[in-house]
Amino acid sequence: MYTKHKPIERMECKTTRKQYDKEFKIHTAKLVVQTGKADAQVARELDVAEQTLYNWVKKYKESEDGSNFIGSGNSAPEDKAVKDLQKKLRDLEEENAILKRLWASSPKTRSNL
Repeated sequence: MYTKHKPIERMECKTTRKQYDKEFKIHTAKLVVQTGKADAQVARELDVAEQTLYNWVKKYKESEDGSNFIGSGNSAPEDKAVKDLQKKLRDLEEENAILKRLWASSPKTRSNL
């Protein structure tokens, strides 16, 4: 005979992501590059995920001096410039649409048609 079971309650696991500042990332990547230690060894020593450290080292090698190394919550300068230009374009298009509506509804415009 089939008996109805209570649904299993899901236990919610809320894991918090570790966040590291830009200086820590650069220092750690330098440590790997300059000492020649394995990524996995340094990751264990500093309690950082191996893949995370690998990504930091890869980005550090691409920039070499760390100037283009992106820290937590920061975007690349090129991305910021593109976003700023896109915002400016949206603002100008909105302003243009408002001015068109105002011009079309003005009394002088209607009398000239």
